[in-house]
Amino acid sequence: MGLYFDEMKRAMQMLADDPRTVFLYQDYGRVSWTLADVPEEKKIDLPVIEDAQMGFATGLSLAGYTPVSCYVRWNFLLLAANQIVNHLDKLEEMSNCGYKPKVIIRTAIGSTRPLLPGCQSVGDFTAAFRLMLTNVDVVSLHDAEDIFPAYSKALHSERSTLLVEHGNCFEDK
Repeated sequence: MGLYFDEMKRAMQMLADDPRTVFLYQDYGRVSWTLADVPEEKKIDLPVIEDAQMGFATGLSLAGYTPVSCYVRWNFLLLAANQIVNHLDKLEEMSNCGYKPKVIIRTAIGSTRPLLPGCQSVGDFTAAFRLMLTNVDVVSLHDAEDIFPAYSKALHSERSTLLVEHGNCFEDK
């Protein structure tokens, strides 16, 4: 792995140092590798329940936590679109500012090298989600030097943030 991977690990450690964070993830691939230094008590390894995972993250945020909800690729995050678009993004408006959930969401555009994993793993829905979301920031992480500042900003923001990694960058940079 390269600098991009190292910066992802550094950003996850910075998030883990905050007492409010908890990490929701499915234990496979680069996501779990970048969480290797995060204390076990801060991680919740979930089964494949993407929609429920995002609902759980929203609930945790309303209870005072800062959930970091990790999805290995965009194509899997699509299964949580209902929770993101209709709940996380709209809850503040629906509650007359009574609730303001804050979730940090990780996803990635799947890598195409050294092997193409198939069309179900390399989708990029960044532009579509930017159009659908009004209260969730969507940030694309093209370069290694963007990673740490973007996650730091997400942690200190009052808004939810969806951060999009680029799988090929893990090998290239």
